[in-house]
Amino acid sequence: MPNLAAWAPRVLSILRIMAGLLFIEHGLMKLFHFPTPQPGAPDPLPALLMVAAIVELVGGGLVTLGLFTRIAAFFCSGEMAVAYFMAHAPRGFYPALNMGEAAVLYCFVFLYLVFAGPGPWSLDAAFRKRV
Repeated sequence: MPNLAAWAPRVLSILRIMAGLLFIEHGLMKLFHFPTPQPGAPDPLPALLMVAAIVELVGGGLVTLGLFTRIAAFFCSGEMAVAYFMAHAPRGFYPALNMGEAAVLYCFVFLYLVFAGPGPWSLDAAFRKRV
């Protein structure tokens, strides 16, 4: 389907934007209880969850904008790997049963962005055009 292949770079940008926006939401829920408090997160947040919230907010924002995308996606992917193995894997092997599906999916989407880059609709691409 050659017609669809031509759209792949733009759809990569859409995937990046949506993943970043959804990731920001997790940071907002932890830090600001917006739109609601993060289910299961203690208040006040322990240091490890505070770091996770900052990575989600800042990393998600950078990924959404497509600014320093590969570096930001690397940190976001790493955070999700740590979250999975610390919070979900001890509850059981299967992600569908240990509630870790989102963490695994975020981990691999962000890992893909490390290698694929931000796509054409990004600040990284805009700055590259200027130079």
